[in-house]
Amino acid sequence: MTDDLERLANGVLWPGFFGTEAPEWLRAELRDGLAGVVYFGQNVGDGLADLSADILAANPDALIGIDEEGGSVTRLESATGSTVPGAAQLGLLDDLVASEMTGAELARRVRAVGANVVLGPVADVNTDPRNPVIGVRAFGDDEALVSRHVVATIDGIQDAAVAACVKHFPGHGDTHMDSHHSLPEITLDLEEFERVHLEPFRAAVDAGVDAVMTAHIVVPAWGEQPATLNPRVLGILRDWGYDGVIITDALDMAAIRETVGLGGGAALALAAGADLLCIGNPTNPGDAALPDQDQQDFRAARDGIVAALRDGSLSRARVEEAAGRVAALAAKLHAAAERDHEPTDGFDAAEIVRRVVTVSGDAPEPASELAVIDARRRSTLAVDSAGSYVASALAHDGLRVRLDVASSPLAEQDRVLDEVASAPGLTVVLIDRPDTDAAQRALVERAAVRDPGAVVVNVGLPTRDRLPLPTIEVAAASRLGAQTAREALLGSFAAQQRMTGAG
Repeated sequence: MTDDLERLANGVLWPGFFGTEAPEWLRAELRDGLAGVVYFGQNVGDGLADLSADILAANPDALIGIDEEGGSVTRLESATGSTVPGAAQLGLLDDLVASEMTGAELARRVRAVGANVVLGPVADVNTDPRNPVIGVRAFGDDEALVSRHVVATIDGIQDAAVAACVKHFPGHGDTHMDSHHSLPEITLDLEEFERVHLEPFRAAVDAGVDAVMTAHIVVPAWGEQPATLNPRVLGILRDWGYDGVIITDALDMAAIRETVGLGGGAALALAAGADLLCIGNPTNPGDAALPDQDQQDFRAARDGIVAALRDGSLSRARVEEAAGRVAALAAKLHAAAERDHEPTDGFDAAEIVRRVVTVSGDAPEPASELAVIDARRRSTLAVDSAGSYVASALAHDGLRVRLDVASSPLAEQDRVLDEVASAPGLTVVLIDRPDTDAAQRALVERAAVRDPGAVVVNVGLPTRDRLPLPTIEVAAASRLGAQTAREALLGSFAAQQRMTGAG
């Protein structure tokens, strides 16, 4: 049984955990008021709905969140790749009905497994094409376009009795660093930052979004602390009149864990104005993860809060306020779940993506088979889009070779190019950063010389500088995107020609 301060702290904590069943420590904490859980890929199995039922049996007010963005980021389909359009695809299409229906479909899938919070949509304006962690997760690089699609997606999610959580406030789009591994600093002119990067979040607040997730980024004009720990930054939301739940990005990310630590970060985030603390994914340390890493991380966060309450650096009133907002969201979702909801009839994910996929250069003759060189960058902690399912869906039964161009010598790259060129079918070079990764572009240039009939499939941001081979632009590293590119190359449908001047 927890003591009074531990129970109070439980009401603002949101841990991840190992396995496809709720461990006993987690059930015990849920019975003692734990706010809920966040699902990650390792929790997803055939019995996910039963897992949710078990969690809700321990705490009927539990918030169960899941990163289900569509496109390159999925947890429900982490083993096979997403079958829902991604944000960049929806932004390129610029059809608000499609975005709203995609939001409704995401909510339907999340509700079907017993969860009730979608950690999306991404409201970042991706103004730095080098961005390693946002990229195609954003609707685009224009704040007006991002704002309207964020609002449409929120409407689709929340009309289906699921909470939406826009992220990553105050905007993670203008960085070339990943806050999972470091602490990015954004030194844009403050007027420009407010005009561009805050605008989609302001639109989301005006639209009644249920939750906002913070970013572990530093904006020096607002102080040296990362936004998650910065009362001035989080106060912007309250100044706008927002009274919903402010959720932290995962506290186990290096930007927090390796600076102030999990416990210190938890206490500071609450003091800064956050309401619900996402502790993170216990598998992130990889081989260094301890068998009880999930419980240790949870206890480190809770102990940090309790210690701050005891020494007076964190007021009880602030934690009670935060827990009250979390409880209010749970009550709102209970009430919404009791109402009837319209099904997502007419939603055709494949048709949406077919409307987005384009070809630059001369469209190749229809192929009967594809041989794929997968030269994409490695996965990040946030985005497991380098999973083999993208290349598998593209190649199907054809040859598929993984090539790490960042570490492979040119002789090895040439050997792979020749191997694939001699295999049956059309050579496809699969890439995701043609404008910012010189090694990927160089590989395409070498392929154009050694195998002039080859094509490129780009699942990253659409190319700005045209490549020397015909290029299928997909804008999402997803199973659906790869299947659509394959259909285009086999002649099952004609991809639109990319407009002149688009790259």
